[in-house]
Amino acid sequence: MSSFLLASGDPTSHVVQHTVIDLNPGGGFGMSFPLMSNHIFMEIVAAALLILVLPLAVRMRAGRDGVNPLVPRGFGNAIEAICVTLRSQIFQPNLGKYTDVFSPYLWSLFFFILACNVLGMIPLADWFSWVPGHWVGGTATGNLFTTGTLALFTLGLVVFNGVRYNGMDYVKHFFMGPPGLNVFIAVLEIAGLGFKTMALCVRLFANMLAGHMILAVLLSFIPPRIDAFGIGIAIPVILASVAFNFLEILVAFLHAFIFTTLTAVFLGQAVNIHHDHHEEHDAHHGEHAPAAAHH
Repeated sequence: MSSFLLASGDPTSHVVQHTVIDLNPGGGFGMSFPLMSNHIFMEIVAAALLILVLPLAVRMRAGRDGVNPLVPRGFGNAIEAICVTLRSQIFQPNLGKYTDVFSPYLWSLFFFILACNVLGMIPLADWFSWVPGHWVGGTATGNLFTTGTLALFTLGLVVFNGVRYNGMDYVKHFFMGPPGLNVFIAVLEIAGLGFKTMALCVRLFANMLAGHMILAVLLSFIPPRIDAFGIGIAIPVILASVAFNFLEILVAFLHAFIFTTLTAVFLGQAVNIHHDHHEEHDAHHGEHAPAAAHH
């Protein structure tokens, strides 16, 4: 019943981070430095589940004879379909010849975010309420530090691989336009790269946090007294909460997909700048070709 009596408590209690082990227990500098919290623990659980479950799923094959070892079945079929679709429809168009370099990271990113999102929908805090210290439960991707770290990984990969594959040409491509103006454009481009990273971070965090907050507020409308009035309120609230839970499942998949897709787009823009320049040159050459032929 605890999950249905949220009116008696703070609706934010099940979405905020609960520190278990603090490196700054005295609260110096006005903030804590958690070495372990429920969100950190759920990240570890998500990673452990992926390490254990995905290899087992990939090994699920139709049989051992003929072509059967190449045919996935069951859960393995679903995993392979997701991976193949992401690679062919998202990674390949953006990354080109670098697709196989970044696909393992992008697959890992998608499944890690998805696992954190889905685990956050399970009321583990209520199931394990007997565990002291708020170790279990919560949505790790509803924590700004988690999404910020993932976004910083994306930023680091973009800058590092832009320089790795293009050298100083990657730096020069920020300085577009005539001398003098190109410095101003470079500042805007670099700021835009930072803002794109920040948007990655905030989008995932805000959607995961808002979904659980809305659900908590909905459930808080249920009065603690079980009478005719309480039942009259509880029935529509529970029905709306069930519908909203289905929407949250969609959002969990959608935002794992969006974060992964945008990471692939930003990486592709960084590593394929020569390809972009060639396309611009070809387009420019194509515009002048008819005129040259006419003359």
